[in-house]
Amino acid sequence: MAVKFFVGAHVRWNSEAGYVQGIITKIHMRDVEYKGHIRRCSPDDPQYEITSDMTDHVVMHKGEALTNI
Repeated sequence: MAVKFFVGAHVRWNSEAGYVQGIITKIHMRDVEYKGHIRRCSPDDPQYEITSDMTDHVVMHKGEALTNI
C-alpha cells in the first residue's frame, strides 16, 4: 500500500472508545520507535502519526485503519 493520506489530512479511526478524528502530523516510511515500541513502516506500508481533535492525544495507525473525512 502506498501513501494515500497526506500531512494535514483530517481522518477518522475506530478506537476502543469509539470513533475518533484528528489531523495527520507526520508520515513514517521507515521503522520508528514510538512510545517504547518499534513500529514497522516502509514506503509501501507507511504509518501515520495523528493528533486527536478533542484531546490532542497523539496516535499512530496504518492507512487501512483510517478514513478521510
